[in-house]
Amino acid sequence: MKISVFHTPELTPSDSLPNCAIAVDVLRATTTMATVLAAGAEAVQVFSSMDELMQVSEDWPADKRLRAGERGGAKVAGCDLGNSPLDCLPDVVQNRRLFISTTNGTRCLSRIQNAETVLTAALVNRAAVVSYLHQHQPETVWIVGSGWEGSFSLEDTVCAGAIVHQLSELPSASLAELAGNDEVFSAVALYSQWQTNLLGLLQHASHGQRLLRLDCHDDLKYCAQTDTLEALPIQTEPSVLKLYQD
Repeated sequence: MKISVFHTPELTPSDSLPNCAIAVDVLRATTTMATVLAAGAEAVQVFSSMDELMQVSEDWPADKRLRAGERGGAKVAGCDLGNSPLDCLPDVVQNRRLFISTTNGTRCLSRIQNAETVLTAALVNRAAVVSYLHQHQPETVWIVGSGWEGSFSLEDTVCAGAIVHQLSELPSASLAELAGNDEVFSAVALYSQWQTNLLGLLQHASHGQRLLRLDCHDDLKYCAQTDTLEALPIQTEPSVLKLYQD
């Protein structure tokens, strides 16, 4: 297994796809996706465009859908939810499909949706991602950070590092054997430096600062947790993610 880390979707090769692609948007889309599926949602369907989200979701019964929209960290007017995982309570989401569009995470998924296997990862479900990779051993893996409007983000890179770090501690492969590009080493180094203070790192991150200005302190605390959910979102058709069943 060879793993490559890409800080933003724009940095991924345009002429190839991996056996397994993993989208990461710790603050907050992929954290929300894992949370909503763990809470009993039927599926998550992602959109780059809010107009398309509204149009497609209109075909679903109102009691079977939830519309979640976020731009610039704030909830989009007319949506049921924004992009906070703390709003994804079982009595709200159970047996419903979450139709979601966010500033960065849904753009990342659009870039990799044609890969053979597509997963989403966050710190909260890191162990579930590692378990899947260890069990299935895909030949090539991309971990793609969503970044922020095309720029590097600390939180997505540290999550990529957390995944590779845990894999490298298993007996199957060393870090040197796993690394497909230099970014893997830098991501693992970032995680190694901050693994005991991930909340502190998220508070330093530019998007973390943006969310703090929106009074989303509890969101940061939630997103900084590691291995708290067993839920693994996996793409079952383009742009549709469901709970992986082993």
